[in-house]
Amino acid sequence: MNNNHVVIMAGGVGSRFWPLSTPEFPKQFIDILGCGRTLIQLTVDRFKGVCQMENFWVVTNAAYVEIVRQQLPEIPAAHILAEPAARNTAPCISWACWSIRKESPDANVVVTPADAVVMNPEEFRRVVQNALSFTADKEAIVTIGIKPSRPETGYGYVEAAETVSGEICKVTAFKEKPQREVAERYLAAGNYLWNAGIFVWNVNMITSSIRTYKPDIAENMDRMMASGDVQHIFPQCEKISIDFAVMEPAAADGKVYTHPADFGWSDLGNWASLYDKLQHDSEGNGVVGKVRLYECSNCVVHAEDAGKVVLQGLQDYIVSQKGDRLLVCKRSEEQRIKEFSAE
Repeated sequence: MNNNHVVIMAGGVGSRFWPLSTPEFPKQFIDILGCGRTLIQLTVDRFKGVCQMENFWVVTNAAYVEIVRQQLPEIPAAHILAEPAARNTAPCISWACWSIRKESPDANVVVTPADAVVMNPEEFRRVVQNALSFTADKEAIVTIGIKPSRPETGYGYVEAAETVSGEICKVTAFKEKPQREVAERYLAAGNYLWNAGIFVWNVNMITSSIRTYKPDIAENMDRMMASGDVQHIFPQCEKISIDFAVMEPAAADGKVYTHPADFGWSDLGNWASLYDKLQHDSEGNGVVGKVRLYECSNCVVHAEDAGKVVLQGLQDYIVSQKGDRLLVCKRSEEQRIKEFSAE
C-alpha cells in the first residue's frame, strides 16, 4: 500500500447538474446523494485500505483549491495541483504522474474522476487491488471496464478480448459513444464494457507512454518539473484526452488491458443518472431534502438547502433548489438545462 498512489481528477464544472452544480461550486464538491459526504469525499473513502492519505493527489482548477483543502484536509497541500487552464485529461494526468515519479520513482498509480458513484466499495477495492497487482511490474495499462446493464449511448466502450491473467483481459479497441443500434449490438455481443475512465499503471509505464505518443506534452512536463513554472508552461500543452493521447495508440500496440467489473458504478453525469441511484418511493419519486409529495410520480427532487418543500401533481419532473436558484423541468427536457441556465 505504501507504493500505491491515487490521482483524483476534479476540475470539471458539472454544467448538466444546474442549479445544484455551478462553475463556482461544481458537483464533485456537493453532497448530491444526500448521504453526508460530497462526491470527492466518497471517492477518497472508497480507496481506504488501497492507498494511504499522504499518497492521494488531486488535480483541479485553481479556483477550487480552497474547496479541496476544506473537504479533504488530510491530503498534503503539495499534492493539490492547481491547473491554471483547462487542458483536458492528458495534461492533467501527465502533471500528476510526473509529480508522483519525483517523490516515488516506482509508484503504482490509480487515476479516477472525482464525480462518479460506486455503490459497492468493497468490490471496487477488490477490483482495483487486482489491477494494481497486475500493473506493478509490467509494461501494462489497465482500464476498469464496467459490465453494461443497458444499451447506453452516453458512454464510451472498451472491446475486450481473451483473458490473460485472472479476470484481466486484453483490450482490442476503444469505441466512441455509439448510436442506439450499435450500443444494442455491443450489449448482445457480451465483450464490450463501459469505459469508466479509471486507469491503473505504474508510473514509469505511463510517463514512457506519454513520451512515446505525445512527446510535446512530455517535454512540457520536463520543463515544468525543472523550472516550477506551471503558470506559463501548462497552458501550452495540447488540449487532449488521455483516451486519444495514450489509450488508443497503446491499445493498438498491445499494451492495454481491462478488468471487467460490476460494483454499482455511475458517472453521475446528469439528473437521469442521479434518479437511478436514489431510493424511490411507491410512486417512483427519488428525493433529497425535506420534501413532501402529493399525487407526484417518477420525479427527481433535490432541495437539501430548503427548509421545507411541498409539491403536488407533478409527473416525470426534475425539481432542484440551491441558494437563490430554482429549476422545475420535465425529465424529458433535461438536455436543455445548459440552455436554461445560460439565459
